[in-house]
Amino acid sequence: MNIDTTGIEYIVKKVMAEIDVAVETGKPIKDGEFGIFNDMENAIDAAFTAQKSFMRTSLAFRSKLIAAMRAEMLKKENMETICALAVEETGMGNYQHKLLKHELACNKTPGVEDLVAEAMTGDDGLTLIEQSPFGVIGAVSPSTNPSETVINNSIGMLAGGNTVVFAPHPSAKKVSALCVKLLNKAIMEVGGPANLIVTTYEPTIESANTMFTSDKITMLCATGGPGVVKSVLKSGKKAIGAGAGNPPALVDETADIEKAGKDIIDGCCFDNNLPCIAEKEVIVVEQVADYLIFNMKKNGAYELTDPKKIQELADTVYPNGRLSRDFVGRDACVILKAIGIEADPSVRVIIMETAKDHLFAVEELMMPILPIIRVKDVAEGIDLACELEHGNRHTAIMHSTNVNNLTEMAKRVQTTIFVKNGPSYAGIGVGGEGYTTFTIAGPTGEGLTSARSFTRKRRCVLVGGFTIK
Repeated sequence: MNIDTTGIEYIVKKVMAEIDVAVETGKPIKDGEFGIFNDMENAIDAAFTAQKSFMRTSLAFRSKLIAAMRAEMLKKENMETICALAVEETGMGNYQHKLLKHELACNKTPGVEDLVAEAMTGDDGLTLIEQSPFGVIGAVSPSTNPSETVINNSIGMLAGGNTVVFAPHPSAKKVSALCVKLLNKAIMEVGGPANLIVTTYEPTIESANTMFTSDKITMLCATGGPGVVKSVLKSGKKAIGAGAGNPPALVDETADIEKAGKDIIDGCCFDNNLPCIAEKEVIVVEQVADYLIFNMKKNGAYELTDPKKIQELADTVYPNGRLSRDFVGRDACVILKAIGIEADPSVRVIIMETAKDHLFAVEELMMPILPIIRVKDVAEGIDLACELEHGNRHTAIMHSTNVNNLTEMAKRVQTTIFVKNGPSYAGIGVGGEGYTTFTIAGPTGEGLTSARSFTRKRRCVLVGGFTIK
């Protein structure tokens, strides 16, 4: 979505007013109101105090709060403002796709129904195992999916009886603060306590470190790159880490090639390739490669065939051996223009054939650039897919009608999400069955997180009683 300068200024001023932040100072006008604080220590203290009372509330009460949170964030004006601000503030993504992701987070994040109790009875009595809150959770949220992660984590963490302190990426501080304010507003309007969800308006490395080391934070959850995941794992606390991915899409000779071409482009361009689940490279059996490329071009792909232009593109988006943030999450047309190519706005993805060790295949770019690598057969393709996935165990996609091939790929690649014969986003509930999450914990093993991920199992034993067998 393109918004002119006047439109950007209007959105920024409107949001500043919404979150009671002074334009001149960048600080909250009323410190702590609706969960937005100047100081991380104060934010943690507020969440710690709130959790002591919140943990004693009923599941029905939690459900009431979560229903109010969903309803507030699904208001048309709120959705449009949040998604427009996310694009303008971060400079990344696709407005229409962000609306879809926002709605997905609101509607398909599990609530208290995800907390399933276990019971065991016998001659020695009754034992209950229930999901209990950790307490105060410190959550790092990314710039790639800022509002969706705040909504998704808030619902799951509060459903588990926790409160949450967010440390958002600095480049998404306004949209993150707006989400925190709206969620708290919804909670308080239906009789919930203040400060169940808190953040600081000026997030810094120092404030994040304060959160990591605070004795009042009992659990950490990091959604982002490998650096932040390593930081939370070193904290000594219970930690959930949702790290990077480099999802391969493998196409064998038995696949529905026309559908595969469309699905791969749809998945790759979703929010301009910002999601870690999105197709990052294509591996195709030689026998069907030309027809796959034809169908990808038919569905919005622009093919680069000139080796000099491919190299120029690599030098542009990855100068001096470092990823250029100027092109992360940008439209394909914007990226092409940077190398002197004027493309039709219908172009959604830039494709090219490369070697298996090419920069585009090896690195996770998070932009709609999709390398294609030919292999002689599916066995070579599976080997290469596992190699390029780098052991992240995040996401992989395969297009095939051969059950044996699909099974072998699934067993070998060992990813948290494995999508068969569909676009990558089917793995988070868009056109695929199951709930959604924007915190996919491969490094620490929780997988697609939900309310139960943010709880600990507690056993309650009644000896010699309440068995009626």
